[in-house]
This record gives sequence, structure tokens and C-alpha cells, in this order.
Amino acid sequence: MTSFAFGRLRVTAAALLLALPLAAAPLHTAAAQTKNEPNVEFEMMTWVEVKAALAAGKTTALFYTGGTEQRGPQNVNGGHNLMGRHIARSIALGLGNAIAMPVLPYTPNNASADLPGTIGLTPEILSAVLERLAEQAIATGFKNVVLMGDHGGGQPNSYTTVAEKLSAKYADKGVKVIYCDAVYSKANDDFGKYLETIGLPAGGHGSISDTSIMLYLGGGEWVRLSELPKAEGDPILPRGQRPDPTVPRKNNGIQGDARKASKELGKKAFDQKVAYAIAQIQGALR
Repeated sequence: MTSFAFGRLRVTAAALLLALPLAAAPLHTAAAQTKNEPNVEFEMMTWVEVKAALAAGKTTALFYTGGTEQRGPQNVNGGHNLMGRHIARSIALGLGNAIAMPVLPYTPNNASADLPGTIGLTPEILSAVLERLAEQAIATGFKNVVLMGDHGGGQPNSYTTVAEKLSAKYADKGVKVIYCDAVYSKANDDFGKYLETIGLPAGGHGSISDTSIMLYLGGGEWVRLSELPKAEGDPILPRGQRPDPTVPRKNNGIQGDARKASKELGKKAFDQKVAYAIAQIQGALR
């Protein structure tokens, strides 16, 4: 079997194929590109357009990792990737000097026959792929590379390690590689705190936050509206507290309660992610 070396790690061709991005999907109504907005998506540009954009100063490449995994009975498995494309594109538009690269649709995770919606990588493979992609962007002519993710797997270790390694390697060429964690960790934490102030549970995987963003961006195409009134999972317990053995687990892929998800909450969460990312990236690249 063909394999490729990345530092000390060898990755099979099959593993690399897993990491290929999904084919470009149409943008949906909530964040659809208008005629007045520039094209900032690498996969929707020709090489001539990329070259012109680089010459015009769009020298920051945004790599956003998604993830293919079960998200409860109400959300489609590709939610991380679908949201990631919109988020990365909006960040690029907000920065004004960036291009959103194709979303990486696989991140560290493990498949399950009980909840068959997940296809995952290992952290080692993710690190190797991120390193390769970043170096390809640098070879293309980008001066800054930003690594971000919509799925917690591999964060922050894989992203931080690759960013630090490549920043040191290319420092003499004026190239920066950074890990933007605010779009995931800080944005999610702060949105959870906001939900508590309005009397809603923050929840976790497949719960109110990401279900709301998916409703805002994709509506009934991304969220099975018939399942939403029943989208309650196992509760998130306080640290150290064990589940009550007398209460049967739902084990439906939801951590918390998504029944109160809404497009309005989704817009707030989406806008917050974009704003946090823009602020962190601008600060890091000054």
C-alpha cells in the first residue's frame, strides 16, 4: 500500500483520501453569497482568480476543519462541514484579506454501529494532513495560514503543534501559521452562558447551540423538523456526578436538550463565532 512520510509519521494513501474535502455544496439562504460580495472561496475560484487575489493582498488562507458524525436524530451527519463552510467564508469576507480553503470533512472521532453517522480520523493523521495542507498553501503564495475547527476532536493539540512547528520553520520567510481557537472554545462557552441568562440549557453535542445554527443556515434541509420536538438527549451532569443507574439512557447522540433551538438563536451563535474569529486573527497577525 502506498504511504507518504510527514516528519516521523507515515500515512497511507487510503488515510489521506479520507481527508479529501467534500465537493462544493450550494450555499443556503441565510448566508448566501450576493452579487456584490467578492468570491472568497478557493474551490469556487479559477487559478487565475486565485493568483489575482493573492496579488491584490488576499494572502491569508483559512483552513476550517469540520467533521462527519452523528448529531442526534434531528441533525444531518455533515453538520460540522456545512456550518464550517459558511463560517469560514464569513470570516474571510470580514477580514477582507483572506481566502477560505475547502473545509476538511473528517476530524478525530470513532465510528459506531449503534449510532452510524460518524467517520473519523486519528489525531496523528489529522496533524499530518493539517501540516501538509498548510505547507501547500504556503507554496501557493499565502503568507498567513489560519487553522480552525468546528469539532472538538484534535483541538487544541493537533492545531497548536502544527501552527508552532510551521511558524518556526517558515519564520525567515515572513510566514505565520496560527491556531484560532476563539471560533470554537470561547464562542461556544460564551454562547452557553448567554443561554443560561435566558433560561435555556447550554447543552453539548447535538444540542441547542449547533442545532440552532443549522436551522439558521439550512432550515429543514439540515434539520429534520419533525424530530425537533423530541430532540432531548441524556442530561449533562455536574462534574463528578454519575448517572442514575435506575434511569434508562436515551443514547440518541444528544447531550442535553435541543427542543428550543431556533433560527434566531442560530444567527446569534453564528455571528458570535465569526466576530470572535475575526478579532483573534486580526490580533495575531498584526
